[in-house]
Amino acid sequence: MMQNQFKTEDGLVEVTISKQGDSWNFEGQSCQILDDGRIQVTTADGSMHLARAAKVGDIWWVHLCGQTFKLERIEPGASASEEQGGLTAPMPGKVLEVMVEVGQEVSGGTTLMILEAMKMEHKIVAAQDGIITAINFNAGDQVEQGVTLLDLEQ
Repeated sequence: MMQNQFKTEDGLVEVTISKQGDSWNFEGQSCQILDDGRIQVTTADGSMHLARAAKVGDIWWVHLCGQTFKLERIEPGASASEEQGGLTAPMPGKVLEVMVEVGQEVSGGTTLMILEAMKMEHKIVAAQDGIITAINFNAGDQVEQGVTLLDLEQ
């Protein structure tokens, strides 16, 4: 299972996605990609809908039931709000590298830290431009899920 966050026009949405066979399951719904590229969505009550999706840059555009939805995936550990705040560990792991210093100005999308968890590297990235005001862990430190790794002020 993968926990994902998406920024939509209505706010932040958290979705847990799992794969079973050739289907992707989320929030009681199942999606299957058809041969023609359309997506068949089966809801929890058994009704079926066809959707289309396109990725442009970091944005997913989904057309479903006559409506178009804009979804922007938020990288794990990125602050999804436009406010100042901390960047948190998406899961327990080990800090491999700190790539910034206190007082450094960074742009949205800049990799700030690399965390190793489950034998994979995870980039902690800035969701917006700002200044690093605190670094709470060093390379080699073990961290728990949800702890604030760095503070970023707008």
